Amino acid sequence: MDLNRRRLIGASAAGAVGALAASPRAAHAAQLASALGRDATQYGVRPGSPDDQTRSLQRAIDEAARAGMPLALPPGVYRTGRLNLPTGTQLVGIRGATKLAFTGGTSMFSGEGASHIGLSGLTLDGGNFPLPQRHGLIHCLGGRDIHIVDCQILNSGGNGIWIEQVAGDISDNIMSEIAGTAIVSFDAQGLIVSRNIVTGTNDNGIEILRSAIGDDGTLVADNRIEDIKAGPGGSGQYGNAINAFRAGNVIVRNNRIKNCDYSAVRGNSASHIQITGNSISDVREVALYSEFSFEGAVIANNTVDGAAFGVSVCNFNEGGRIAVVQGNIIRNLIAKRPIGTAPNDDAGIGIYVEADTSVTGNVIENAPSFGIVAGWGKYLRDVAITSNVIRKSFAGIGVSVTAGAGTVLVNNNMISETPRGAVVGHDHGRAVTADLSADGAQRYAQLVIGGNAVRR
Repeated sequence: MDLNRRRLIGASAAGAVGALAASPRAAHAAQLASALGRDATQYGVRPGSPDDQTRSLQRAIDEAARAGMPLALPPGVYRTGRLNLPTGTQLVGIRGATKLAFTGGTSMFSGEGASHIGLSGLTLDGGNFPLPQRHGLIHCLGGRDIHIVDCQILNSGGNGIWIEQVAGDISDNIMSEIAGTAIVSFDAQGLIVSRNIVTGTNDNGIEILRSAIGDDGTLVADNRIEDIKAGPGGSGQYGNAINAFRAGNVIVRNNRIKNCDYSAVRGNSASHIQITGNSISDVREVALYSEFSFEGAVIANNTVDGAAFGVSVCNFNEGGRIAVVQGNIIRNLIAKRPIGTAPNDDAGIGIYVEADTSVTGNVIENAPSFGIVAGWGKYLRDVAITSNVIRKSFAGIGVSVTAGAGTVLVNNNMISETPRGAVVGHDHGRAVTADLSADGAQRYAQLVIGGNAVRR
């Protein structure tokens, strides 16, 4: 009788795959679990029951992992508290039909020192139950080969996913209404975060963090991130779609980012970060940021439509240096930063850079202040600004002429409709010269200006 029942459930799950699974990977996982694994109902788990299923689910997870088999959860709602994930857990549901409803605790899924874990095809509803600090609805510490794919995570009372010292793949998930951050990674050991949809978070969208400055190498690609609030306030710690802190060699590419209280991509002390090919609109501070103690940043081929700054590569005073800012389209900048930043902070600037940087091939339009700015007081060294197009900015290119400022090349740019001037010297952001591109203009030894096409 039991064998016939298992066959019947397996056939039902396989038949539901075609109608309910949202991706080939989810369909394959569900078919594999049905064909080769264990069915959770064998262990007394009852989909749709009003009773708490934590004890039966934990038994099913432990037994399936011990046997090295995937565990299939048939369609239905399962009420559960915290579930521990031992090494080898492979938990598979039918996407959109298998739902786990959280009844409270520190996390819904917790794996500590556990590897080879797979979660797929599951909807996790956190019920807005508060979670402790540094926890997520999924919480994994120190594991390898962790795969969280084709899941939906919603209504978390803390973070969505919190992982530390983990290698694996977080892909193709939908995450919404998160009280903290959707995905937080500390000290990754080889991580991919890709093709996720993140909407409606209260801290940040995705955080790639390290406890000390060092190599990280996480790939953050092809995600859609929208409606990110800076709920706790602050001056930029929150409200960012993607935040890399102390994490070296992070690649952020081809993400669609919209409606953030602060930045689209913020690299803080993140050396050799690559921010490329992202589509960004309606962010209210610096769209693309590389700041503080970093060496090496590539910010290229992005589009920004609506921000206080398009790109900022700054903090030479803290060791921030070496960047390429190339091929970006930056438009429709706003004249004010969000509440929480210093009230006199500049805004309405397309690109801002300080040290050892090439700014080339960018197009900037509708900047209320400057199209491009080089330097802040004496913090300016070895900047080349070439072959850019700047249109409809109050001033075209601003260059620090404060005592001690370093060398800047301004050459072969197209600058038009800039009433304050095409190239203007400034002192800590305040324009202090006439147009330095005009015939007979004052010359500064550290500035090389020539070959620019200016239409006034």
